[in-house]
Amino acid sequence: MPHPRAADDAVVAEGADALAGADALGSTAGDPDAGRLALLLDSAFLLLLVASLSRYLTHHAGSPRIPWVVGLSAALAAAQPAGSWLAHRRPPAPGRRRLWPFATVVALWVVLVLLAPSFAWCAVPLVYTALRTLAARAAIPLVAALTLLVVIAEIRLPGGADATLVLLPPAVAALATGVFLFMARQAARQHALIADLVRTRRELAATERREGTLAERERLAMEIHDTLAQGLSSQQMLLQAADRTWDADPATARAHVRTAADVAARNLAEARRFVHDLAPAELADGRPLDEALRALAARESAESGLPVRFHLDGAPVPLPAAAQSALLRIAQGALANVREHAGASTAAITLSFLGDQAVLDVADDGRGLDRGRGPDGAGEGPAGGAGRGYGLPAMRARLRQLGGTLTVESAPGEGTVVSASIPLEQQP
Repeated sequence: MPHPRAADDAVVAEGADALAGADALGSTAGDPDAGRLALLLDSAFLLLLVASLSRYLTHHAGSPRIPWVVGLSAALAAAQPAGSWLAHRRPPAPGRRRLWPFATVVALWVVLVLLAPSFAWCAVPLVYTALRTLAARAAIPLVAALTLLVVIAEIRLPGGADATLVLLPPAVAALATGVFLFMARQAARQHALIADLVRTRRELAATERREGTLAERERLAMEIHDTLAQGLSSQQMLLQAADRTWDADPATARAHVRTAADVAARNLAEARRFVHDLAPAELADGRPLDEALRALAARESAESGLPVRFHLDGAPVPLPAAAQSALLRIAQGALANVREHAGASTAAITLSFLGDQAVLDVADDGRGLDRGRGPDGAGEGPAGGAGRGYGLPAMRARLRQLGGTLTVESAPGEGTVVSASIPLEQQP
């Protein structure tokens, strides 16, 4: 089975050939239907040739032209299928045409008709061959010349000219040429449309690949921010605390180092999980979101010394894995902001199930946000300190993928509440 990309290339190439086919009607190399049509034309030509020769021998017995007529008939009987075989087995190079086989057949036929007008009707297959082989600007004059020669041959037949036989060849030639040109140009338009559709599909696929790459890049950036970056920040704070107390209180310093080692191990596990797009470790093995948030509050209290309470409001309902992971990451990011920038004495995590939505609130009693200097360009930043720069945009990006919203309520000196809501009715 051919590769889809290879099939698309074949269709595009076919469409390009067809566009040129309005001017070069015989560009049919490699087309199985063209091969069958060539076989049909060769068979018809040979049948008419045999019938014409039989008629000539019957009506002109003893004519001195018989050896010439028989010889030319044999040459035509060999030249016509030989040209078709050569075109099928050894097609010319792209953009070029091999005209000498057809020119040989036409030349032999013209001489034969001048010798024996009975062979005039062999021109019918030659008309179709001319239309298939030559460009329209060359095929139409040649068809007109062949038709004129047939009319002259009909007039030369014994018994005088018959008006029907004189008018029939031009009518047949005009009808055949008109139908053939119409069908060829319709086929060219159809192939051009197919080529355009294939190009559009490729462009769409390339756009989707780019969007997928950007989405994966954004996912990794958010995961790094919410796991590794925060973990490294925690380790830095713990190691700095250990350094300050190493001489005065070695036991406390070693405790800080052990806690930093635990954070590093947890970060390593998280890194392996988000590289494989797995759920956070806190939600592994089907652990519900409220338990994961309660464990997060306890761990944050133990590691940073900042008291963090957890409160559940309402009866928990099952949430999709993506929603649980997003809310947990948002809680982690919000607590990291509190720990590093807020200067708070307490913090609280509240998970509420309100019937039509799940709401996560992370509140602190710290210095609040100064809306005139935001790290994300939205006018939101910690009062009295530099912002993290990626936290709130990452939270909003996570929620936007789930149809949720993020709101921040704060004022300098009055603490901050980060609220994330996800509509439950939109979750499968």
